[in-house]
Amino acid sequence: MTQPCVDCVAMILAAGKGTRMRPLTDHCPKPLLPVNGQPLIEWHLQKLKAAGVTQVVINASYLAHQIEDYIAQRSADGLNIQVINEGEEPLETAGGIANAKALLGANPFILINGDVWVDLDYRHLVTRAQTEEASGCLILVSNPEHNTRGDFGIGQSGRLVNLSCEPDATYTYSGLAVFDSALFESLSSEAGALGPHLRRWADDGRLSAEVFDGYWLDVGTPERLAELDEKLLSDSGGIQADGCRHG
Repeated sequence: MTQPCVDCVAMILAAGKGTRMRPLTDHCPKPLLPVNGQPLIEWHLQKLKAAGVTQVVINASYLAHQIEDYIAQRSADGLNIQVINEGEEPLETAGGIANAKALLGANPFILINGDVWVDLDYRHLVTRAQTEEASGCLILVSNPEHNTRGDFGIGQSGRLVNLSCEPDATYTYSGLAVFDSALFESLSSEAGALGPHLRRWADDGRLSAEVFDGYWLDVGTPERLAELDEKLLSDSGGIQADGCRHG
């Protein structure tokens, strides 16, 4: 059994409006959309628990009360989960992280986009958080059809580099990373995206990267949600996560 990691904190970004997922998100926040019998965010929570993480921070905005209610009614399983309600207008990725600084603590933390799926064992993220020498490490994946240009490359010594450096190969940011909390000390909690900061830190040589070659999906549209649901159902032999057999 994996031992609890009392110093490990993970943050799940879950404040987006899910506009590309409509009409499924008209009355349900994207993190609570069901995937093979349970909400998408629950898969992340269970993988974090299996990795020994005990502290989880979730930011919420769109239909935040539903996320708060879901977390409140979860069975006690050793996870200490705190939801930050950002109000009606989300603070975006960088603003949401900066707004959560007090809960993230002083140690490196794990960051997970709530609308991605990856077959990565989250114990690997815990290990990176405990041993990473750079100020952060991004998990990259092969470029999907909707992002063929990619986001970053990998330079010497595994450093993250921007596309302006014309790397030999480009990759897409998976939405999973570990960061030194000190990176966000000077950021304000005003609304703002994380991307510009990642590119600046890459230029400064402060970030590393590694490529994950397994299954990854940006669950951003109804079609991709259906793809993931079908994959997980197939992988489970037709048994949903809630124990029900499909078909």
